Amino acid sequence: MSGKGGAAAPLVTALTPTVCALFGVEPPAQSAREPLEEVISAARRDGAGRVAKCLIYAPDAIGALFLEERRRLAERIRARARVEVTLESVSPTYTPVCFASMFTGALPEAHGIRKYEKPVVGIDTIFDALVRAGKRIAIIAVADSSIDLIFRGRAVDQFSEKYDPQVTERAIDLVRGGEHDLVLAYHQEYDDMMHRRGPNSAVAVRAAESHVADFERLCDAAAEAWRKHPYAVVFAPDHGAHSSENGRGTHGTDLAEDMLVRHFYGVRGLGR
Repeated sequence: MSGKGGAAAPLVTALTPTVCALFGVEPPAQSAREPLEEVISAARRDGAGRVAKCLIYAPDAIGALFLEERRRLAERIRARARVEVTLESVSPTYTPVCFASMFTGALPEAHGIRKYEKPVVGIDTIFDALVRAGKRIAIIAVADSSIDLIFRGRAVDQFSEKYDPQVTERAIDLVRGGEHDLVLAYHQEYDDMMHRRGPNSAVAVRAAESHVADFERLCDAAAEAWRKHPYAVVFAPDHGAHSSENGRGTHGTDLAEDMLVRHFYGVRGLGR
């Protein structure tokens, strides 16, 4: 697998050291150490230095190739988070495997989730690292989803919601409340629809459009509530998806459709 121009793409594990670098916090013990230089350089250019707040929006299964075919959607994301990086997910490309890697900065052999299962992650995570630095964390996810379950037992505020709309409203309320330094919101409608009807079906595309609209709403809430702080917003899916022989969507393979994702970062300094 390779990224643009044939060069190997960074892994989704880069999210953890990148967000930690933006906060000026030491990454978790088993994390990859190198942040995405494009993001750190953009933060310097925008006068952000270290951020005080961060929003991470994590939609399930939105792959890079899906966005490549829908440039209007990508442009809307880029309007809120202009630094775009193509990354490789980890294998197998199942949601708990990928999110465990994204939020520990570690490969599956280190965090221990190597198939579709949802045990609590036992190693150090980005959430633990930020809590040690005195940060307050909120995780908002659809009840019984991977993100809802695998990061339990930590000193963070967790909110289990009925479905995506309730996640969005809770996340907006928490951003506006200003008490949390990191707000992580997870959505799953695109993943649900593509499994039922296919990744390029009309209902799946509409779900992806809803995800982008909710990301815009969350970013707008952050822009208002966090205007007195340097802050970051991140659009960070876990993996992509492909069509199976029966026409429904699936993932879990090393196909480019499953493996390649695009993460988007926006960093705002004071007065930006």
